[in-house]
Amino acid sequence: MKSVLIASTLALSLLSANAFAHGDEDHSAVAEKSEGHAAALGKPGVAAKVSKTMNVDMNDSMRFTPAAITIKRGETVRFIVKNSGQVKHEMVLGSIKELKEHAALMLKFPEMEHSDPNQVSVEPGKSGELIWQFSKAGSFDFACLQPGHFEAGMRGNIIVK
Repeated sequence: MKSVLIASTLALSLLSANAFAHGDEDHSAVAEKSEGHAAALGKPGVAAKVSKTMNVDMNDSMRFTPAAITIKRGETVRFIVKNSGQVKHEMVLGSIKELKEHAALMLKFPEMEHSDPNQVSVEPGKSGELIWQFSKAGSFDFACLQPGHFEAGMRGNIIVK
């Protein structure tokens, strides 16, 4: 019963806050309705079209290494994301506005699970993969949205030229 109440509250919060959706709805259906998560910087990439691989480390000092990444417009990047810390971390691509809103929701709903194409969650000592095609030029952001991590400064910047 408690999980149904939390899920209902979360659904209403997401609709009213115009933030990311994390329900049972198929993400491909969401993409058909709108541009999707992190649409400002591109779209989910296809593994066969990867043109660059980047290694990114996440650690318990609440930092990404590297924290600044430069990409060429049109590149499809495979991020190999390693968690060298002792707690769960994640790398989420998005605008700073999207990331701030989602970080605030994570503080309210710390058990929220992610399964979006613009993010990867990684358990301590493990690695994960995120593939993204950067089709738009500009300055974009990424962050860890585990409760308190964004607020502690666990974020980075991607420049697409």
